[in-house]
Amino acid sequence: MPWMPARTDNPPSWQRNLRALWFAELVAIIGFAFVMPILPLYVRELGVEGEREVRIWSGVIFSAQAVTMAIFGPIWGALSDRYGRKLMVERAMFAGSVIMTLMGVVQTPQQLVLLRALQGCLTGTVTAATALVASSAPTSQLGYALGTLQMAVYVGASAGPLVGGVVADTLGYRAAFFITGALLLSAAVAVLVFVKEPPQADASQADSATGARGTTTLYQRMLNHLAPVLSSAPLLAVLAVRLVVRLASRVPRPTMPLFVEAISPPHTRVATLTGLISGANALGAAVGGRQLGQLGDRVGHRAVLVVCALGSAVFYAPQSVVQRSVWLIPLQAAAGLAMGGVLASVSASLASLSPAGREGIVYGVDASVVSIANAIGPLTGSFLAASLGLRVPFLAAAVVFGLGGVLAMRLLPKPQHLSS
Repeated sequence: MPWMPARTDNPPSWQRNLRALWFAELVAIIGFAFVMPILPLYVRELGVEGEREVRIWSGVIFSAQAVTMAIFGPIWGALSDRYGRKLMVERAMFAGSVIMTLMGVVQTPQQLVLLRALQGCLTGTVTAATALVASSAPTSQLGYALGTLQMAVYVGASAGPLVGGVVADTLGYRAAFFITGALLLSAAVAVLVFVKEPPQADASQADSATGARGTTTLYQRMLNHLAPVLSSAPLLAVLAVRLVVRLASRVPRPTMPLFVEAISPPHTRVATLTGLISGANALGAAVGGRQLGQLGDRVGHRAVLVVCALGSAVFYAPQSVVQRSVWLIPLQAAAGLAMGGVLASVSASLASLSPAGREGIVYGVDASVVSIANAIGPLTGSFLAASLGLRVPFLAAAVVFGLGGVLAMRLLPKPQHLSS
């Protein structure tokens, strides 16, 4: 496959793991993406009536998972540094399989919110896999390795919404959740069998050196785990930019199916069309993550990040004025291409700046930052749509992306600190 690392007679362990994790994440994300675009439509099936109520519940359901993941991200990250990152990938995938299956049998929106919150507590497959790849890939190929992993995520996110939309329109919304559970189970088994975790820096020795064990309290141990992040100005700058651009990308998300429905002719298969639009965005991000990640290895990830953040603003603004849903397909594809470059650049920057053996906690904090944005963004978008109309979230996303590009120019370290 052309997007995978070139084969050799005896490939390094990081390349073998990258191939296995690429496949596992592809399958897992196809599963998660199966149901994400139909959540606002599923809310109606659970008895929510009235467009304003549907929009608000959609925001709450999207944000519930993000709130709990913001809390648990650093905890799982610290545990991965101590007990191994492969174990964290397995935990996220097996737990996700059970939770997503249960979502297919809920009877009320409150039950769905509860399961979404539990999903945030126990899942996080991308963060766990990213920490494993970042801790084993050579520094000179971080953009390539993480961009390749991100490509699996977005190829899965491209195929998942389209197939999930077709399944929802033909077999019903609940069937999509059951299929998701089965896909996550198969991905977890693939990691269990094929991924071999390489030796890693001994985080426990670092803990002892900083007083993280012995007579210290749990609060003090957590602060010691977080110290490499909180004491690093370059890391904090990258995380600040991550927060802003992720927030921008999430503002229009919960109301996208409702917007597609509003501008489409009667009797349109809304779930299928929404899946196609989401798939176009994800496919663009898959290409952008791989190609722009490699470009960042050569020219510096800071430059790629700035250009792609500003490009995202350019591509989101016109979506607020489209009159036909078909125009959302190329605009979302272009926005996805730019977002792929943003995410690959941020991930590679974090990996380059992470202290040896602390990749797990760095990406755990990153997961919290992403989750905070995932919590605020959908709620913001839902309330903007409910108060000012379905077009306003796209304009808000464009403005926030522009802010992210400006912050990247002003705050991020010079290129020599971000890439080798």
